[in-house]
Amino acid sequence: MKIKHLKVSALFLAATLLTSSCVGSFSLFNRVAKWNTHATSSKFLNEIIFILISPAYAVCSVADLLVLNTIEFWSGSNPMAQKVGTTQEVQGKDGRYYAVTTLKDGYEVKNPEGETIRFVYDKKTDSWSQIQDGKKTEIFRFNEDGTIQANLQNGSSIRVTPDAAGLFEARMAVNGACFYAAR
Repeated sequence: MKIKHLKVSALFLAATLLTSSCVGSFSLFNRVAKWNTHATSSKFLNEIIFILISPAYAVCSVADLLVLNTIEFWSGSNPMAQKVGTTQEVQGKDGRYYAVTTLKDGYEVKNPEGETIRFVYDKKTDSWSQIQDGKKTEIFRFNEDGTIQANLQNGSSIRVTPDAAGLFEARMAVNGACFYAAR
């Protein structure tokens, strides 16, 4: 009997350790709940709908817990949390507002004058590109060794690390700074 309790305790301990800090947003469950609360204008009818579809809540919770939240933890984004087609007004550093629309493969940014720029992600090459006036320009790509290849406006490219030092190096290269070493 004690061995059975030990096995169950070990299983719960392992589950706790494996799922710590992996709470996630529970996007699928929240979508079902939001739909249910707004299904009709009557809260009593919504409660009847809740009772009838309660197994869907269990299925969505398990799918969120075991699949979607795990993907969110390791990749940083939940596939259900992305709201493709939604547009948000974002204030730029210049104080003007830009319309940012979420696309399936990236974002479309429209400036106050109506000009649009698309930023698209290519899974095959693991890269982000900019499309403006029908011209596609690769901005950067993730290398297999963990570095990032950033393409500069003058046509050259620079390989940097994904940390503060790499960001500083890329900023210096974009602004035309030169590095000299002396002994």
